Amino acid sequence: MPILRAAGTDYRIDGILFDKDGTLLDFIYTWGNWSERLLARFSAFLQERKLPPPDADLDALWGALRANDGNVSDYDRNGPLAMGTVDEILTILAWQGYRSGLSWAEAKTLAADAKRWADERLEASRSARLLPHVLPFLEECRRSGLPLAVVTADDTLPAVKHLEWLGIREFFSAVIGTDQVKQGKPYPDMALLACDRLGLDGGRFAVIGDTEGDIRMAKEAGAAAAIRIAAIGDRGSAADGFSPASEADAIVSSLRELSIIQEEGPT
Repeated sequence: MPILRAAGTDYRIDGILFDKDGTLLDFIYTWGNWSERLLARFSAFLQERKLPPPDADLDALWGALRANDGNVSDYDRNGPLAMGTVDEILTILAWQGYRSGLSWAEAKTLAADAKRWADERLEASRSARLLPHVLPFLEECRRSGLPLAVVTADDTLPAVKHLEWLGIREFFSAVIGTDQVKQGKPYPDMALLACDRLGLDGGRFAVIGDTEGDIRMAKEAGAAAAIRIAAIGDRGSAADGFSPASEADAIVSSLRELSIIQEEGPT
């Protein structure tokens, strides 16, 4: 049986479920770019109607963190941008439009229009890149025979597209987006559906993600291991959303700190 080794502890598992954004994919490179375009387009719609722009900056809206040069450089792992669905992000944006003077109906329509515009730019630029050490670990998992799945707050079709852009779609037997379940993270629905698709039972699976939503989902679904990806300076710190009260079984800085070994049978 394959064993996942994380932070000095071994977990006997039959499969692994991966979060996508911030775990496999560089979150800021894709979603920082997308969210800035979304807000810029929505603000332009308000300006065209001679209405004030949203009265909160991008940071306050959904948890993007800016560097001194004004560019989005990080994100709050406990914020809506990291843990929420696209529909939840659009609701936050529509609420800002309503506060600026739009009717709720028009605010929702303009938020959806801004999303389409941001999606088109993302599609044209294919702004997606792998995080370091992802590919070697996926190859290690494949050599071990472990079935893999992606469980993401993104919708399924764009999630599959991002994996294809990154050249790693073939590693995953299932891709579960939030549109496939009644309740997304932190509820267990996606993990349970992924296990069903992979033919896993008995809780012998691991979940790897970068937010407490991933960890809570794993715990609620009865995972054997809930592994949190956190930058070295953030582990065990309440700053940037990494709470010392995390329920994660192990916290690592990257997939490089994980390994798959084979349990030796009796001789």
